[in-house]
Amino acid sequence: MAKKITSFDDYSKKPLKEEVRKAMNRYYQQLGSNMPINVYKLVLDEVEPQLLISTMKFVNQNQSKASQILGINRATLRTKLKKYGLLK
Repeated sequence: MAKKITSFDDYSKKPLKEEVRKAMNRYYQQLGSNMPINVYKLVLDEVEPQLLISTMKFVNQNQSKASQILGINRATLRTKLKKYGLLK
């Protein structure tokens, strides 16, 4: 018997995790014998702006709704939007 999915959140976590795993595997394979540095920062710098852009678009630029969806307070959201030049 298949596991029952109780919410969209339960379902949505699995595909994202799988896509991240695939992307990281591709990244490491492309490096060959080169040793990467600052991978954590690299990933955050690539992912965080896109996460903010997509979320802000989803909520029609409503920062209160976006902060709720992201699970961060509104001041932190504004700081991150400013950091990436996304504050409108």
